[in-house]
Amino acid sequence: MCLAVPGRVLSVEEKDGTTMAQVDFGGLRKEVCLAYVPDAKIGEYVIVHVGFAIQRLDERSAQETLATFERLGILEEEFGDGFARAARQTGAPA
Repeated sequence: MCLAVPGRVLSVEEKDGTTMAQVDFGGLRKEVCLAYVPDAKIGEYVIVHVGFAIQRLDERSAQETLATFERLGILEEEFGDGFARAARQTGAPA
């Protein structure tokens, strides 16, 4: 499954001419491209789809969505270690 997930911008930097950010998704951190929202600021929430921030989101909505995703196990499914999951599904040691 590939969802658009809200996350909070922790840092912003320029990499090879592209604005990138470290984004926190309820405790999981990923590098995200800010090409579509290049003026996103540290502390703001953005919605991320396949590694790209696609829009801003208010904090309350972001927190509610993250809590729902966590409760449903969607964050682990979306950001967890795919190799470990695949090994568990095939019965191989992780």
